[in-house]
Amino acid sequence: MRQAWLRRPGALTAGLRLLGEVRLSVRREAVEALPSGWAAEAGLPAGSPVWWREILMTINGVPAIQACSFTPRRASLGVWQAMRGLGQRPLADILYRDPRIARSGFRFGRIRVRDADGAWADATAGALILARHSVFVRLGQPLLVAEYFLPSFWAIAQPR
Repeated sequence: MRQAWLRRPGALTAGLRLLGEVRLSVRREAVEALPSGWAAEAGLPAGSPVWWREILMTINGVPAIQACSFTPRRASLGVWQAMRGLGQRPLADILYRDPRIARSGFRFGRIRVRDADGAWADATAGALILARHSVFVRLGQPLLVAEYFLPSFWAIAQPR
């Protein structure tokens, strides 16, 4: 079941809606210096300015998915400008309607929560978070999307 969710093609939000009422809240949007850990993945220099967006999706009020996305600041004012105006809507609203957008394959990872400081919604210290990310490219400009499957997601996603 976990592999099916991690490898699910298309808009993750569409699949989540099959599980219940999905709500999205923006945790942060800002111009940031690109962390070195993400630079190679996006093919950008570390420290370069990017438009950064972090969100939390709940299903029936339960924290389920956290995500972050970024694109070069210049692209956020041009090719990926729609990213800045999404508000509470998911990125899927702009990613799957344009045939000029290509998506890379997924990369997968695991993160162990160090502190229960709220950075990972309701995840407790020591919890394991499974993650995936991919890069969307439109007119030569990258938009990296990383999705983190919170521990509470797996209880919701269990087949009934």
